Amino acid sequence: MRRAYKLAALAIIVSAAACSRRDEPQQAASDNLKPVTAHGGMQAAPAGTGAGLNFTAPEGWIEEVPKSSMRKAQYRLPRAGGDSEDAELVVFHFGGGGGGVQANIDRWIGQFTRADGGPIGDGARITKQSVHGLPVTEIDVSGTYLASSGPMLAEVQKKPDFRMLGAVAEAGNGPWFFKLTGPAKTIARWQPSFQAFIESIKQ
Repeated sequence: MRRAYKLAALAIIVSAAACSRRDEPQQAASDNLKPVTAHGGMQAAPAGTGAGLNFTAPEGWIEEVPKSSMRKAQYRLPRAGGDSEDAELVVFHFGGGGGGVQANIDRWIGQFTRADGGPIGDGARITKQSVHGLPVTEIDVSGTYLASSGPMLAEVQKKPDFRMLGAVAEAGNGPWFFKLTGPAKTIARWQPSFQAFIESIKQ
């Protein structure tokens, strides 16, 4: 009887532990998906950091778990009325790799076409500025977005009336890439806060 009692008790403990483990991923997802508040709000905004680079997400952005190790931070920006999906901002850093500024700007432009399928060409707006002593190159491009997905990013989905706001910050530990993509109306809604986000970058 004692052996049977001990086995039954052990089974209950193992079952409880398994249930607890099943709950952990849900809890982790909840902990890593939360609204972000801006400077001057009721609480300090979470800041992304990495090897001496700091940046602060504006109010209304939702911090998410990065989808890959190449992403140092990832945010979802809620869609504007009438748009079919939210916008996404991703921060990349490759430790000095990832190519130069112009190569990445050209690659981002190449991810867009005109409505007739032709290349964007000179349709992208490129500006340069200094943010807290860091050279920053920004790009603003609109059109049909060629979104890559699937294994080896081999699948391409065409998304018309999309827009990208991007920036490359040349930090001491290599370039940092900031890429915001989404429906044009949603990007227009969040453009001022994107600019505030870029202007928050510090080394």
